[in-house]
Amino acid sequence: MAARPVASPALAARALPNQWDAIALFLVFGALVLIVQGSRGMTAPLAAPVTAALSLDYANLPYYALRTTLRMFAAILCSLVFTFTYATVAAKSRRAELVLIPLLDVLQSVPVLGFLSFTVTFFLGLFPGSTLGAECAAIFAIFTGQAWNMAFSFYQSLRTVPRDLEEVSRGFQLSGWQKFWQLETPFAMPGLIWNTMMSMSGGWFFVVASEAISVGDTTIKLPGIGSYLALAIEQRRIDCVIAAVVAMAIVILLYDQIIFRPLVAFSDKFRVELTASQTEARSLVRDLFLRTRWLRQVTRAPARVLHRISLWRFEPPPAIARISTELPIPARAFDVIWLTLVAAGAAYSLWLVYSFVGADLGLADVGEAVGVTFITMIRVFLLIALASLVWVPVSIWIGLRPALAEKAQPLAQFLAAFPANVLFPVAVVGIVKLSLNPDIWLSLLIVFGTQWYIVFNVIAGATAFPNDLKEAAANFQIRGWDWWRKVILPGVFPYYVTGALTASGGSWNAAIVAEYVKWGDDTVSAHGIGAYIAKATAAGDYPRIVLGVCVMSIFVILFNRLLWRPLFAYGERKLRLS
Repeated sequence: MAARPVASPALAARALPNQWDAIALFLVFGALVLIVQGSRGMTAPLAAPVTAALSLDYANLPYYALRTTLRMFAAILCSLVFTFTYATVAAKSRRAELVLIPLLDVLQSVPVLGFLSFTVTFFLGLFPGSTLGAECAAIFAIFTGQAWNMAFSFYQSLRTVPRDLEEVSRGFQLSGWQKFWQLETPFAMPGLIWNTMMSMSGGWFFVVASEAISVGDTTIKLPGIGSYLALAIEQRRIDCVIAAVVAMAIVILLYDQIIFRPLVAFSDKFRVELTASQTEARSLVRDLFLRTRWLRQVTRAPARVLHRISLWRFEPPPAIARISTELPIPARAFDVIWLTLVAAGAAYSLWLVYSFVGADLGLADVGEAVGVTFITMIRVFLLIALASLVWVPVSIWIGLRPALAEKAQPLAQFLAAFPANVLFPVAVVGIVKLSLNPDIWLSLLIVFGTQWYIVFNVIAGATAFPNDLKEAAANFQIRGWDWWRKVILPGVFPYYVTGALTASGGSWNAAIVAEYVKWGDDTVSAHGIGAYIAKATAAGDYPRIVLGVCVMSIFVILFNRLLWRPLFAYGERKLRLS
């Protein structure tokens, strides 16, 4: 009878739980308890949060912060699903791209108040008598401040995969499904993670509008930091405004360290380079995970399943593939049919808008909307140009120093998340007391939250810049202006265009908040389409809301098509890493 092998003491000791297992266990169960506590209020009867007035007591801030955080992460999950489907279809299908990318421009230009004006009653109707309808409306509003940036980033990455890697995938005969998960998604991961962090911050920027919903006679305030801040501004409680900002900063710091810091460290493995970077991104939570056996055991089986799914071929049957290649109808005919259907849908939509708006408004109203939109367009263009001149070199300098980028990341997230509403007291009091021009000084509120899209994307581009190219530039002694012009600026240009395009769209959206500001009973308004839509929303004037949103969308599409899209195509054609 053979003797049974005896495990060594060292192996037995490694099999026992350690202090890291206990720490991770407490963290996981603590997170589950918080989610349960916060989600209970999301399904309460609708009358409860409406009749029960929000309190400015500091003790309520932790619970309000929890409710807001749950909404933010629910919206970010929806944004990820949207990104992986919408951006992929746009990048893979030429015909779909003709529609989806302009549509994304329109969606990005539609302000949060524009979405809320027409979706609040829809979501309330889905869940009558329950808070869940208002919660869905708030989550959808936050989603509209997050999804477009992530979709643009993923689309840009899919279109700029290096050609040599494309050739390798063809050499290994990868199917479309395998290529997407084995090559394209890993390549896009660094930029997507950075833009997901940026989108979280963008959601914070509009959290006041999403939690304190007021459209005409419909007013719903959900417990959260945004509604707390709106109430503090309404009652001129500057101490409560500061308390809300402190609570927001703590929440951002926590989820940055617990979620995004490990993801940034994880994304380092997907950088496209021939020589490894000398500085490795670190994360305490990632180190905790690596030292915790039970967490690795729990995640091992799902990871294997996902890996096997990513290796499926998902190819059509040979008969269907043969029929699709032998169809007698040429591709040009398909293009004509597709464009005809798109044009018919656009014409029908235009007729619906004309019928709705034309019943109450005339050509003079259209002229007014066009004039104020032109003012906002000039304002946005000048602000993006100034922000680019300031932040592109600073962001490159930070991104080329991984240790500094790691420290700057939470600060940039906080600044991007910093709601413009917090600056309303300073803006209103300063403009009124000093008799300043609102058209100039309120403009700073527009770019305050959106300039960080440029910062995040350029830092991501500089961080992802291949180490072997940096070493080659050093070996050839390329320095000074030649280094900026021939090495780093071409390397980060596609990332910059993505950031500037998103910042431009975000600035149009931010104009709704920044061109019409209140502090208690005092109101300061600038000339622009943002103030036009904000006033129409406050009055419940739906024809003017539709007119303002439509005119703004047309301007944004023209702005993107004449400026940002040519720059994007140039970067994709001339400056991709290949």
